[in-house]
Formats: sequence, C-alpha cells, structure tokens
Amino acid sequence: MNIRIVGKDVEITEWLERYIEKKIGKLDRYLPRAQEVLVELRHEATKSADQRNVVEITLYDNKGAVLRGEERSSDLFAAIDAVVDTMYRQISRYKGKRIARYRHANAEEELMTAPPIEEEAEGGEEEPQIVRVKRFAMAPMTPEEAIEQMELLGHSFFVFYNPDEGNINVIYRRRDGNYGLIIPELV
Repeated sequence: MNIRIVGKDVEITEWLERYIEKKIGKLDRYLPRAQEVLVELRHEATKSADQRNVVEITLYDNKGAVLRGEERSSDLFAAIDAVVDTMYRQISRYKGKRIARYRHANAEEELMTAPPIEEEAEGGEEEPQIVRVKRFAMAPMTPEEAIEQMELLGHSFFVFYNPDEGNINVIYRRRDGNYGLIIPELV
C-alpha cells in the first residue's frame, strides 16, 4: 500500500510521518486490496479553535472503490486518530455491502455453507435505506448554466446533462466557496 502525505500550512515532520504511517498501516489488515492512501493535513483559519486542524484520508482499492474520511480537531494527532476510526467504519460498511451483495446473488449456496452470523450489540442500528425516489426532466446545459440553476434552487449540488461531455455530470459547492465538477467515467 502506497501512502502519500500532503500538508497545507502544516509542517510534516519525520515523527508526524511515522505516526501517520503507523496508524494508516493498520488499515491494510482490514482492506488488503488497498493500493494507495492519500493523507491531506490542513490548518485552516476558522473562528472555532477546535475545528482548525483538518485531516482527510482518501483510500483507493484495486477494484476501483474510493473510501474517504475527514475529521477536524484542535489537536492534529486527535484529528488523525478520529479520521482513522472513521476509515475503519467506512471499510466495515464497504465490506458489509460487498458481502450482502454477494450473499444476495448466491443466497441458496450461502445458506448451505455460511456459519451463523452474530448480531452486533450496538442498540439495533438499522441500515440506511432509500425512502424517496425523484425523477426529473433534464435539459442539456453547460456547467456554468448548472451553477446558476443550482444557486437558484439553493442546493449544494446539481445533476445535469453536459452535451460537451456527452454524459451526466454533477456540479457541487465546495467548502471554500468554489465549485467542483464530477465527470463520471466507466471502468
């Protein structure tokens, strides 16, 4: 697993780098297919002192999945610990969904060979589910037109058909006030 550490307004010392590599290295046990991990450390000038240090981890695996976690804290090391915990939950959820999909596809075979699953004692958390489906007509528009439409609606993202790309794109508002454009590519 390749670990890249990037700092913005944060000095990355050798000791900090070793600490991050030790924490991130443990993720490899839970997701051995991980190819690359990008760790971004930022120091932001915010009003709230306990939100100034931001640690963001993006994990790429060899199947094309991307897992991401971000945490903020007044202490950089506390933010690192918190985001690693977030990544453990992300990996657990990701693996759970893969197992559920596999089990659904091979339900009869799985029933014959699988050992009984023990329930977690977390107070009966339910898996999130789709509770609403929306359909809407989509007119071709440029990313600039999509930004205008998104601002008119007061949304933080907008899905549109981009005739220049020939497919569906997503425009979204970033925390820094700028915009991001997602252009999907089939793998």
